[in-house]
Amino acid sequence: MTDWAVKGEALFKSYGDNKALSGLDLAIPKNKIVGILGPNGCGKSTLFRMMTGLVKPDSGTIEVLGKTPGWRTNREIAYLPDRARWYPNHSVRQAFQWAESFFPGFEIESAVKLARYMDIDLHLTVKGMSRGQEARLMLILCIARRVPLIVLDEPFSGIDVISREHIIDGIIDFIGEREQTILISTHEIHEIEGMFEYVLLMDKGKALWSGDIEELRAQHGSLHTVFRSFYKRSVITNGS
Repeated sequence: MTDWAVKGEALFKSYGDNKALSGLDLAIPKNKIVGILGPNGCGKSTLFRMMTGLVKPDSGTIEVLGKTPGWRTNREIAYLPDRARWYPNHSVRQAFQWAESFFPGFEIESAVKLARYMDIDLHLTVKGMSRGQEARLMLILCIARRVPLIVLDEPFSGIDVISREHIIDGIIDFIGEREQTILISTHEIHEIEGMFEYVLLMDKGKALWSGDIEELRAQHGSLHTVFRSFYKRSVITNGS
């Protein structure tokens, strides 16, 4: 039997008249790098907030690491929301020191190593950073944590195209020796699809296809091609 990192059944969530999730079913295996993909407004961010206990489903059930999301699971999750910010007067080094004292599993040595790899000066203050530098800092604060589940909502937003490939290669090397489930929502599919081992495609609050990425490629070609054709209303048979 597969050991699931996240499992949800018939998840519904609405904000007024806006239906964010509309009967979503999902089962994400442990220790995989997973792409959660779909157009804007398909429910990805709501799903991530539900995983971290920030919002509750209107109906349906969700389990994260075998538990209902909440304070018991949050110690085991590193979450990067799509509009993350940090304290403007902190230097990078102070941000790492604060994170070490506050976030379970944060490894300051790993954070410093990642900062050097991503060419971020430890003495630079957040208010003096470019958008791309701040995006890198927020990414480091998540992936430097040794926790079972890492959830990244648009982690490469604001990072220039030239830097992304270098950063992605570094992340792959960094996490290669760890047993962690990493969920990534992104629109940068062409650049990042090589990271993914498992994929969940969403639209209008539902799961349209989920499974091993090699199975997807064998059936439909590259993930980038599938994504572009699918969201132009091509049809994929649900393989979940």
